[in-house]
Amino acid sequence: MEEGARSTKDDSPSGYHEQDQRQGWRFVLQFGARSALLALFWWILSNGNLASWAIGGPTVLLGTGSSLLLSHRMKHQLRLTGLISFVPFFFWRSLCGSIDVARRALHPKMPLEPAFIDYNLSLPNGAPRLFMANAVSLLPGTLSAELLESCLKVHVLDAKADVVGELQSLESRVAAAFAPKPPPSVGLGE
Repeated sequence: MEEGARSTKDDSPSGYHEQDQRQGWRFVLQFGARSALLALFWWILSNGNLASWAIGGPTVLLGTGSSLLLSHRMKHQLRLTGLISFVPFFFWRSLCGSIDVARRALHPKMPLEPAFIDYNLSLPNGAPRLFMANAVSLLPGTLSAELLESCLKVHVLDAKADVVGELQSLESRVAAAFAPKPPPSVGLGE
């Protein structure tokens, strides 16, 4: 090896052991956190009924295992900070949109001008685009009609509204909620 060059792979057996140990602990923490979250959901849904755990226990374990299996195949992962900032934005836009839809429905002239618009996505393929399409459909006054390779066809109630601006704002929030997964480390470095 040239002088000043450093190996990025630790060939010693202890280096691999430490890396395996860290990955093992990461898996245990992920399994525990996801199991706890799903168990909490089950407890809420079952109103704390202890007899329901005969079904709930295996369901929680199956859900946790499926979640871990599927998340390792995703190219992007959710960022907690991005998701935390997305939730209030989403609820606020849902409230504003609901009021707008109710106003239009109750107005004597029903001021509607439905249309389809094509919105060019800048989000990467996969989970971020699917998340965006689903979020659009959950916001009142809009519906994701078709997700193409780099375009989202959206049905809107009012073609005159600034729908593109709303979609850009939503897309930037979705982008902040996702991060590309880092490549797996080859060794411990140094």
